[in-house]
Amino acid sequence: MSFPSAREWLFSAKTFAAAMIALYIGLALELPRPYWAMATVYIVSNPFVGATRSKALYRALGTMIGAAGAVVIVPPFVESPFLFSVIVALWTGTLLYLSMFDRSARSYVFLLAGYTLPLIALPAVTNPTTIFDLAITRAEEILLGIVVASVVGSTVFPSRLAPTLIERTDAWFRDAAFYASETLSGHIAGATISAARQRLASTVNGLELLLSQLTYDHTRPDIIRRARALQGRMQIFLPLISSMADPLIELIDKHGAHPDGLETLLKDVAAWVGSPTPRAEKDVEDERTPDALRERIQAMRPPVQALASADGALLSNALWRLGQVIDVWQDIRALRAAISNEKSDWRPHFRHWRLGGTARYFDRGMMLISTGVAVSAIIVACGLWIESGWNDGASAVALAAVACCFFAALDEPAPQVFTFFLATCLSVVLAGLYVFAVLPQVHDFAMLVLIFSVPFLIIGTLIPRPRFTLVTLLTAVNTATFISIQSAYEANFFVFINSNTAGVAGLLFAFIWTRLTRPFGAELAAARLTRSAWGDIVLSASSTEPIEDQRNLYARMLDRLMQLLPRHAATDSHRHPSIESFRDFRVALNALDLRRIHRKLPAELQASVDDVLDALRRYFELCIARRARQPVPPELIRSIEATSAQVTSRAIAQSQAADAVSERWLRDTLHALVGMRLSLHPPETQAPVRQEPA
Repeated sequence: MSFPSAREWLFSAKTFAAAMIALYIGLALELPRPYWAMATVYIVSNPFVGATRSKALYRALGTMIGAAGAVVIVPPFVESPFLFSVIVALWTGTLLYLSMFDRSARSYVFLLAGYTLPLIALPAVTNPTTIFDLAITRAEEILLGIVVASVVGSTVFPSRLAPTLIERTDAWFRDAAFYASETLSGHIAGATISAARQRLASTVNGLELLLSQLTYDHTRPDIIRRARALQGRMQIFLPLISSMADPLIELIDKHGAHPDGLETLLKDVAAWVGSPTPRAEKDVEDERTPDALRERIQAMRPPVQALASADGALLSNALWRLGQVIDVWQDIRALRAAISNEKSDWRPHFRHWRLGGTARYFDRGMMLISTGVAVSAIIVACGLWIESGWNDGASAVALAAVACCFFAALDEPAPQVFTFFLATCLSVVLAGLYVFAVLPQVHDFAMLVLIFSVPFLIIGTLIPRPRFTLVTLLTAVNTATFISIQSAYEANFFVFINSNTAGVAGLLFAFIWTRLTRPFGAELAAARLTRSAWGDIVLSASSTEPIEDQRNLYARMLDRLMQLLPRHAATDSHRHPSIESFRDFRVALNALDLRRIHRKLPAELQASVDDVLDALRRYFELCIARRARQPVPPELIRSIEATSAQVTSRAIAQSQAADAVSERWLRDTLHALVGMRLSLHPPETQAPVRQEPA
């Protein structure tokens, strides 16, 4: 592990200073629990101003909603403990479920409102007349921490998100260049390539939260639009470049055909993709390479008569895909430069009709399972608390609720809950040392700051590092809470042990309950995503079903693909599910293309295309019914090949009539059919897997 950087030390110092300021104000105002203001500073602070502001705003809203809910629920139901437990659990579960529908920073409002209510309501059960005062003071303490963290973060050496957006995507560009180079060389398998594919998808998914925070960073609206356009094209690039592999392998390795200039063209495209991305405006203006590459693609485009051969159809398909790859990559490079210099204009080259969809895919079944685990954990924990009569059991239930909510969206939440448990145990030990060994020697606030500085400053340097964020953040927050700084020193060993043991016991219960109720992991989620993808293929191929907005259907399928890829392990197999998921995606898109072109085709071709789509629909309905991928029926492949032959014959006839418009639609139909056939029945002879140096 490397030593903390200057930026990490600066973040730690700012956060610690804000925490001490919040604690001082809380003590001066004689708030009941000023340490909550200190803990809140660590919760909302982020190295970037926009992230801190957004989290502060949403934490304030979530706290007020949860506090208001506690005031409403406690008085009428406190005399019915089990009914009260169910109501608290349902409140938490409902808001947790709603939070999963928003992947931006706004989800924090629902998440926090969900577990704030048990944090406030459960301790008030023994004295319900204090619920209003408890809710008000809890809101005041948290709002104090929020305000101080926001002011300090915004005024003391603020770090903006927009300039760091490019830094965050540097790794993506390196992986994308490597992945494109390998694909253009005909390599789609290999552990290194598979790992790069996973990282590309994970990076794109992670940008959603970052971009949602740009608005709070005073970033110009045009920069935000460019950033979202960049994310969209980064998302498109991965499946688009992958669509190149099958036609290239089929053309070169299986058929043995190697058109003049194709190998050189592919090498030149790979070299351009791997070249340094432009950062200055003049670099974008001087970029002539993509135009030259497009001209070479147009010159190599086979004439209509050549489409009658398998080699001609494959070459036409590969060149068509290659042109799209160049358009998207040029847009990505231009957008990167536009965000960097904040001045250059950006003109898109990739203008596909599918762009612009906003739909996202949500596995509601898994979301309900995650919510059900949290709800049942709260109900069972409340039941154990009520039956045991443990006065401090409310803390156990509250922390169990927090842990179940925090990690509900993960495929395997139990390991993270256990980490929460270990961090809390560490905090109890650290807080105990302070309460009984250190604080008795403290006589003023300046000395208190001094004794807090060493551990909190060191812990703060690790919070920005993703590997240590969870443990260090929980340690800082829990330690500040367990020490329970008050205006006057009061310490009782048995009270300390009893109250803090309750929280540890609640987290241990949450871990055991999560392990028992969610023994499955990413495999189940991946299987459900795959079957859902098959359902969209059925929808895309169902000519009798009204098709929804294709832009949003495309966006939903692409979003699901990006969720599916990180769930697959790296592998050397070219028939690995991560590669098959790309092929499923392409099958659906080709089916949509056929339906879109359908009305522009002659009647006899329309009937043939309908036969292909019907056979495709029946095949994937069979896969769904048997809950497993089935062998592709030979009659489906024969139907595609027969329709391709009909389209080619018609295209040749149209070319003799010089009907350019009809030729375009016929060529697009052929591309969709060839792409579908390659996706359903990929080439068995694969290019040798390149071995990466150790």
